[in-house]
Amino acid sequence: MKQKNKRLLVLTLSLILFATGSVIILTNLRDNLIFFYSPSEVMEKKIKPNQTIRLGGMVKEESLQKKVINIDGRSLEEISFIVTDFNEEIKIYYIGILPDLFKEGQGVVVEGIVENNGIFNAKYVLAKHDENYMPPEINDIESIKDRRNDI
Repeated sequence: MKQKNKRLLVLTLSLILFATGSVIILTNLRDNLIFFYSPSEVMEKKIKPNQTIRLGGMVKEESLQKKVINIDGRSLEEISFIVTDFNEEIKIYYIGILPDLFKEGQGVVVEGIVENNGIFNAKYVLAKHDENYMPPEINDIESIKDRRNDI
């Protein structure tokens, strides 16, 4: 076999191997490539109970409720709110401290488990903000106030 044919054979086999590996990886990661599901997608897909997923949407106005509970002698805050994509809504329960950027009418991504009754038990709450967010510490600096509209 000539050197040229050997190189062509090695190149062809390498490309076939790479394509096969890529297809296998993408097939196995098919459901994990989505960063988060919307409430409508969760209702459509009929997510299996006790499957950990991420859910994203907007916190519905006037849906935030907080109450203090005692677990093992510790006072913890139980928070419930509704996440909506303006088509469907899902009630979220979370025990812990909310991020500083969390508020009603703001975007949020929560990670947790959908229970049989359609309620979402969140392990983590991540508040989203728009590109115009400015931390309060930086917001008070005069030189930045003057240049804010330039950005």
